[in-house]
Amino acid sequence: MKHNLIRNAWLPLLLLLAGIAACSSSTQIMGSWKSPEIEAQNYQRVVVAALTDNVLARQEVENDLQAQLQMRGIQATRSIDLFPPSATAKTGPDVNLLIERIKENGHDAILTAALVDEQTETRYVPGNMGYRPMSRFVWYGSFRGYYNFWYPTLYDPGYYTEDKVYYLETNLYDVNTDRLVWSAQSKSHSPRSLRKAASQFAELTVQKMAEDNVLPAVVRQ
Repeated sequence: MKHNLIRNAWLPLLLLLAGIAACSSSTQIMGSWKSPEIEAQNYQRVVVAALTDNVLARQEVENDLQAQLQMRGIQATRSIDLFPPSATAKTGPDVNLLIERIKENGHDAILTAALVDEQTETRYVPGNMGYRPMSRFVWYGSFRGYYNFWYPTLYDPGYYTEDKVYYLETNLYDVNTDRLVWSAQSKSHSPRSLRKAASQFAELTVQKMAEDNVLPAVVRQ
C-alpha cells in the first residue's frame, strides 16, 4: 500500500522536481555507489526507465534522461517506447520479457529512476517588522490615522509552512550480467515545475555518472 502511494506521488514530486510560494526549489545528489568489480564502462545503448505508473511523470523523466545521455554520444531509448502504458494492464510487463526485449534491441545497460520516499518538513517564515520613515508626518493628525497607518506596517507576523521533500534513487544495471553497477540517491525540495525539475534531475544524474567514470566525461557536440 505504501509503495502504491509513493508511486502515485510522482506527479507532485515532479511538480516536485521545483517550490511552494516563497520557497526556492533545489535538487541535489546525496551520494553514489559504484561496483568495485568493474572498471570504467563504455555503455553505448542504454534504456532509461522511470518506475512509476504516472504516465506524465514517466514521459518527462525518461525524455530528459534520454536527452542528457544523447548529449554524450550514447544511444538512449525510453522504456515507454519499448513498453507503452496499457489502460487494461494492472501490473507492469513481465520482467523476463522486458529483459529479453532489451537484449534483442542490442542495449547494454538499463538506467532506472524511482521515487523511494517522501517527507514533510515544517519551517518558520519570519514576519516583517521594522521602521519605515516618511517625508511628511500626515498620519499624526489623529490617533485613528496614526493607528491605521502604523499597525499594519509594524506588525506582520511570521507563519509556519510545510515543504515536501522527495527522495529518488537511480540505478544502472548491466544487461549481460543483470548486475547493479552504479547507484545514486538524490532529493528534491518543494517542486513547482515538472518541466524544470525533471530536467535538473536528469542533468545532475548523468553528470554524476560521468564523474564516477561510468559514462564518458566529455559531452559530444
